[in-house]
Amino acid sequence: MSHKKVDVLLVGAGVMSATLGALLSHLDPSLRIVMVERLGKVAHESSHSLNNAGTGHAGYCELNYTPQRADGSVQIQRALEINAAFEMSLQFWSYLVKHGVLPSPEKFINPICHQSFVWGQEDVAFLRERFVALHQHHLFEEMEYSEDPALLREWMPLVMEHRDASQEVAATQVRHGTDVDFGFMTRKLVKSLTKHSTFDLQLNHTITGMSQHTDGHWLVRVNDNHADTVSSYEAGFVFLGAGGGALPLLQKSGIPEARGYGGFPVSGQWLICKNPEVVKRHSSKVYGKAAVGAPPMSVPHLDARIIDGAPALLFGPFASITTKFLKQGSVMDLFSSLKSGNLKPMLSVARDNLGLTRYLLVEAFRSHKTRMATLRGFYADAKDADWELASAGQRVQIIKGCDKNGGKLEFGTEIVTAGDGTLAALLGASPGASTSVQAMVDVIERCFASRMLTPEWQSKMREMIPSYGESLDENAALLHEVRNRTLATLQLNRPRGKV
Repeated sequence: MSHKKVDVLLVGAGVMSATLGALLSHLDPSLRIVMVERLGKVAHESSHSLNNAGTGHAGYCELNYTPQRADGSVQIQRALEINAAFEMSLQFWSYLVKHGVLPSPEKFINPICHQSFVWGQEDVAFLRERFVALHQHHLFEEMEYSEDPALLREWMPLVMEHRDASQEVAATQVRHGTDVDFGFMTRKLVKSLTKHSTFDLQLNHTITGMSQHTDGHWLVRVNDNHADTVSSYEAGFVFLGAGGGALPLLQKSGIPEARGYGGFPVSGQWLICKNPEVVKRHSSKVYGKAAVGAPPMSVPHLDARIIDGAPALLFGPFASITTKFLKQGSVMDLFSSLKSGNLKPMLSVARDNLGLTRYLLVEAFRSHKTRMATLRGFYADAKDADWELASAGQRVQIIKGCDKNGGKLEFGTEIVTAGDGTLAALLGASPGASTSVQAMVDVIERCFASRMLTPEWQSKMREMIPSYGESLDENAALLHEVRNRTLATLQLNRPRGKV
């Protein structure tokens, strides 16, 4: 069997692979790149608009990124890191807009207030402490805080309508928050790549095997799902950006760095508003506090969205237990991922997280009535008939082996790379797509290290991402410069909620 030789093989047609492909094609247009996707459409799993939050995660409103210590103080480092990473994404998207790779900004990114809202004395005290800790940092200096019900009625009228006047409430907001249609963006990035003769998109193709030659190149066997024929690629570099499907593929690679990794799959569901009159009345993203024991992907929020150019209003997501790694995966995914190298970490995580498992089981059997009761904590006048349940995406949380207690469950994203830099995989979930540029720059720095040191690649990277090589959380002047530029280029200073 002959092997088609390529420089880069991207597995999965989601936002991560599309972003890496876009970065590499601008750094070196001569690179021969192939993207392989098992489904018949681009961005149809985790990057699909209804399968992710679309928040443009910047740490502004997501309270799970700022956990509270036992002494009442709030940890903000994670929020700072995520905010700086999102600023990198904004810079790269601005570059792509200016060069015609991405369309007019309102097609994929829109300005929308990012708000946090809590009630009750304890949670109000937490939000106040969070605001004090964040507001003094230049990344969050534009954050506003209030406990005044009258002002909050201006900020979030739907949320405050008919709320108990005796209830203690508090909120923060950042006016230059964003809503991002990652599905639309991903499709445009891939469409732009297909215009190059050095790029090839293979839909309806499934990876069936991987092996590495002595020269470091990878032989990747691919099955055509329609023709039921097998072909193969010889690739100098392989990126596994297949969402929940990345872990099984990483295991197929056999690299020693994959040993000990496992996955904890979680599914989700949205309540979607069917009443256009209600949709019109809410134009912000309002995040609350997650229930005790809940995974990060289930942080409740009343979420104004622009999906495929139309306004939408979602609430949730409600997490649930699953054994699938992908929304269109198999119920055997979890069991198939059990290997000798990760069995101990997986079992120890199962033992140590019985509370999370119980929580997910309870969530799975919630009724429409109980879900609506949760929604009414944010929107007191919500009517059952105005909302319907829809599936959100699948997420596979990372399980890592550790010497101390066998295994650890982590909520975040992690890049696993082969020691020789010929293969990389992205595992995990939140904040995911919003920090895709930072994540893929990290991949390039690890796996194309020698080329990244060349003046040509350094110069091109700074052209695409002006803050590259600098720290936005340490350099206030640079942050203000790049933020002002991206807000203008992406038209994020236009009236909120306008398309």
